[in-house]
Amino acid sequence: MSIWAIIYNYREGLLSGLLVTLGLCLIIWLSGLIFGVLFGALAHRQKESTGWFLKVLSFVLASTPVLVLLFWLHYPLQALLGIVVIPFITAAFALSIINIVGVAQIVRDALDEFPEQYVVAGKVCGLKPREIFSKIELPIIVRQTIPSFLTLQVNMLQLTLFASLISVQELFRVAQQINSIVYKPIEIYTALAIFFIAICLPLNLLAYWFKKKYTRNLSEK
Repeated sequence: MSIWAIIYNYREGLLSGLLVTLGLCLIIWLSGLIFGVLFGALAHRQKESTGWFLKVLSFVLASTPVLVLLFWLHYPLQALLGIVVIPFITAAFALSIINIVGVAQIVRDALDEFPEQYVVAGKVCGLKPREIFSKIELPIIVRQTIPSFLTLQVNMLQLTLFASLISVQELFRVAQQINSIVYKPIEIYTALAIFFIAICLPLNLLAYWFKKKYTRNLSEK
């Protein structure tokens, strides 16, 4: 059975898994974009409190395997609290936390490294603080952070594979179930790879293009 035959014969199951994966990604990406930006901006302004908390949290998450985090949030923690949360929500929460912290680090670093002379130049030109932010700071910071942000979102898409550990019916788990029926691992996982390449490659190329075209060392005079 060829790759395309498997995709066609099990298209309903694969489509269902694809929708779950995309839904999971949408939650993760939006939470990172909204809460990660706010968290990073707050960490920049409050370096002694929020900034310190972000640094500690990022070290803890970087040292904790995703599989372990998902397992503990889904099994022991829920048993300890006496609650039952569906696996999709658990996975979305865990991966969103990772993404929020990652985006916050990107935003905080960009704000910390933004040269003060750019702001001074805006003041000399008679711009108001709001105009300095909207016309100078924001455009430059957005261009500086887009490549890192896109790369992080690609990594988060790939991390959704681990949601299968706690029985989320995402694309990888569906592929495992199909493989248990027809046992064509090469064909099935090649089809899975094609899907991820189709999404990740354009995003990686876009990140590379933004990095080459817009980002530079802001400390250069």
